[in-house]
Amino acid sequence: MTFDPTLVVGPELLAQQGIGVVAPFDFALDRELWRWTPDDVSLFMTRLPYVPVPVTVEMASALSDHSIVRQATRDVLAPEPLAVAFACASGSFIRGRAGEETLHKTMLAAGAPAVATTSGALVESLRLLNVGRIAVVTPYIDSVTDRLVSFLGEHGIEVVSSVGMGLLSHIWKVGYGEVVSAVSAVDRPDAEAVFISCTNVPTYDIIAPLEQLIGKPVLTSNQVTMCSALRAMGRSANGAGQSLVQFNSPTAA
Repeated sequence: MTFDPTLVVGPELLAQQGIGVVAPFDFALDRELWRWTPDDVSLFMTRLPYVPVPVTVEMASALSDHSIVRQATRDVLAPEPLAVAFACASGSFIRGRAGEETLHKTMLAAGAPAVATTSGALVESLRLLNVGRIAVVTPYIDSVTDRLVSFLGEHGIEVVSSVGMGLLSHIWKVGYGEVVSAVSAVDRPDAEAVFISCTNVPTYDIIAPLEQLIGKPVLTSNQVTMCSALRAMGRSANGAGQSLVQFNSPTAA
């Protein structure tokens, strides 16, 4: 008798492609990222060192230390991913546009075949949707939120309103209800979309309902990161009812 492995594991698991994920010490993104990922794409995760300090400008800067990111990128290349994602919003916008561009180049120089950083992916996603004015929700203190607003301004994206939850720790405990309330409070008619920042804030289940509620695209850190990484390898993300996913046309074969 000839053994047919598809009877055991299914044909979709026989030819896996991969995305390497360089992540901070978050607790929410693990259960989130796979939900945008097709069945034949695997996520290869590696962690940045734990930084036992509050969520401040200094902590976000530490997360983007180039030597640490360079080594983490090299570590995650062992299973030969087609793209590597730096899955941290604050760590990728905290040093401004030049800092994000340097972070991107650092990962490419470390051997990543393609790179997506959360903040770079946000800008890419807004361009894809032809959005130039947004409202922003963050879990951060004001000094960190201000860095995000400044970063977006450097890319010609206007933040018409923003709200920060002022959290210094335990961001992963933010619930869906709190996020929905913040989006409802920050949305304005002149905002063409709403962005929810931080890969440590769970959002997948509320994106589509929020878009129906406010009638405009809702983008989140984990969503833009995964869509950008998948697009870089010629794939599309999962996510019914999410505007970004619907426009996430691959740019690579």
